[in-house]
Amino acid sequence: MERKPLDLARTVLSLDPDDTAIPAIRARAFVFSDPRSRALVPLVERAAPSDATVLVIGETGTGKELVARYVHALSDRSKGPFVAVNCGAFSETMIEAELFGHERGAFTGATESRAGWFEAANGGTLFLDEIGDLPLGLQVKLLRVLQEREVVRVGARKPIPLDVRLIAATNIDLAKAVSAGRFREDLFYRLQVVPIPILPLRERRADILPLARHFLELYGSRMSAARLDLSPAAEEALFAYGWPGNIRELENAIHRATLTCHDGLIEPADLALGPLGLTGGGLAAASVGRGDGPGEAAGAPGLEEELAAVMNRLLAEGHDALLDRTVEHLVRLAYQRHNGNQIRTAAALGITRNVLRTYLKNFGML
Repeated sequence: MERKPLDLARTVLSLDPDDTAIPAIRARAFVFSDPRSRALVPLVERAAPSDATVLVIGETGTGKELVARYVHALSDRSKGPFVAVNCGAFSETMIEAELFGHERGAFTGATESRAGWFEAANGGTLFLDEIGDLPLGLQVKLLRVLQEREVVRVGARKPIPLDVRLIAATNIDLAKAVSAGRFREDLFYRLQVVPIPILPLRERRADILPLARHFLELYGSRMSAARLDLSPAAEEALFAYGWPGNIRELENAIHRATLTCHDGLIEPADLALGPLGLTGGGLAAASVGRGDGPGEAAGAPGLEEELAAVMNRLLAEGHDALLDRTVEHLVRLAYQRHNGNQIRTAAALGITRNVLRTYLKNFGML
């Protein structure tokens, strides 16, 4: 059967009623409008039909669980359960029993046998968030479960066969954790068969306003509001803000604004944006957190004015698919300028080589 990909411009995944018992489920909206976000979509869609282990990497609040749910929705396991577990939500003494289950009397308080999250996900997908928080002893047991495709409950000896696809996520650099001796190297390589890096919101700024409008629609419908809208000043404030809390912070800001705004029009004051994310605004804000050097920062105002003049002219002329055409033209020019050298082209554009290769394939250049 041919699998139809979901609409990436606006994919909203709701929680099933049965999922409410699963800890740490937060993701709601999957909106990829920024070219740097959309460049990851082909990788996700190629990996989804397989049973390969996926490692989603990104800061807290970037939507890692939504990516995991998207992989599950496109897989042959889509009719099976999707179980999301935050590894940092349990104490070190309880996490083993939570993941692998336990038998009656296995420890104090174990008054009955109980299946773990691996068994709960049988036939579907298990999503382990904050995988870097697992203690080393448990990492050994997790590796064995992945290798043997079976689990042994705490206090039992008989293994239980598993048919589970694992998707893990982390907000830390696992390679550095391996070097520091906090994470097992063999488990690291087992997990990152397909690594999917999710950019922070400040580095995919074209996602900000589409996400804001989605949350505005979401909370507006709950309030049965006749009209809710963002003022131009509020849109500018949203775009210029650094979003240290990523999508989760944006959702909270919009939710709060729907409750405090007057006559349905949200102004900057209603957003109550915190000082941690305040930036210089505009294009300068997009460089926050990317490690730009002092020389680049000093030259930003001139570049911003030059780009603004060109973009204003193009917008006034009303070109079709302006954003996609602009990105393609920029990638082609950079690739030509660097004589087809992918590493230098990626560095010039400020993206990874994997993202560049996705662009090149989409534009028929590879």
